[in-house]
Amino acid sequence: MNFAKQDEHLADAAATVPPRDDDPAGQDPGNPPGLKEERRARRRRRYAWIGTAASVILFTISLAVLWKLVSTVTWAELRTAFLAATPEQVGLAVVLVAVSYLFLTCYDALALRQLKLKVPYRTTALASFTSYAVSFNLGFPLLTAGTVRYWVYSGQGLSPGRIAALTIVAGFTFWLGMGAVLGFSLIREAEPLAGLTYTGVLLNQALGFATLAVVLAYLVWVTIKRRSVRVRGWRLELPGLTLSLSQMLIGAGDVCAAAGVLYVLLPQGHGISFEAFVAIYVLAAMLGIASHAPGGLGVFEATILLALSGLPRESVLGALLLFRVCYYLVPFVVALAALGAYEIAKRVRLTPREAPDDDPGEPDPAS
Repeated sequence: MNFAKQDEHLADAAATVPPRDDDPAGQDPGNPPGLKEERRARRRRRYAWIGTAASVILFTISLAVLWKLVSTVTWAELRTAFLAATPEQVGLAVVLVAVSYLFLTCYDALALRQLKLKVPYRTTALASFTSYAVSFNLGFPLLTAGTVRYWVYSGQGLSPGRIAALTIVAGFTFWLGMGAVLGFSLIREAEPLAGLTYTGVLLNQALGFATLAVVLAYLVWVTIKRRSVRVRGWRLELPGLTLSLSQMLIGAGDVCAAAGVLYVLLPQGHGISFEAFVAIYVLAAMLGIASHAPGGLGVFEATILLALSGLPRESVLGALLLFRVCYYLVPFVVALAALGAYEIAKRVRLTPREAPDDDPGEPDPAS
């Protein structure tokens, strides 16, 4: 669910608060009010390469690890593993894909409710589904998902600023759900995860409690009083406790459904509990988000293969490839078809009806 990359970048921009005027009396004529903000912007641009470099390094290391892991797998073994999934497994995976994308439409629905905007659910479902499906596969989510969302929502009168705010609120939904699921899984399945990831039980539990503490701290923070962030001078009020809890539940449902798609495609008899697997899936998804690769490609697979190293490598790789087809490729094709149908329908509605034929009884003025 690397659809959150766009939300991560926009949330970083939203967290920028206008600087305080350190010289309210105006005694420093050499520093106009906008100068400090300009200097801060230059500093941010100067250090922006650090995040880019870290992403490139993570992506490169993951590709090297992935190549080492799959170099011993032959094409014949991979084809056999890919086709080993039973119709029941594929059918259940397709159902879970539909459930996950249904939760994704609720991301936008909750965001619209917070912004007090009324948009028909069919439009919300089209915008959210297509924007996520496209950005998952093409990457560059700020451009791809933002363009798709604007394409659909602009017809409902939403401005670019409102659409950006909607994206930020949807991002909070994703991270609240991700944090809740990860914390709960690390605590409850600390021992099985220690055997899979070669970590300690106490370390897993500590990370789980720390993750839940961050989620709870955010909930308390938005409960005490109304909180807001600014996006390019536009003030966005964050959801309160009730709506934040709804966001957390919806985000958790989406994460569990998406993890379930890959879980049911794994080779039968693997003996890994779903709760333990969810923690591995969330970790792989987070690393994929950090790499900024489309869909976390390469990074996600390397993490899953390392964590499930006790299972036959070709079988896990086959499940990962089938997961890519079910969760990424098929929704992408459906999204393109839906956008094409939407554009055709919009043009048909905007095409003026032909004027009625002239009354044959009236004489032609040109005659």
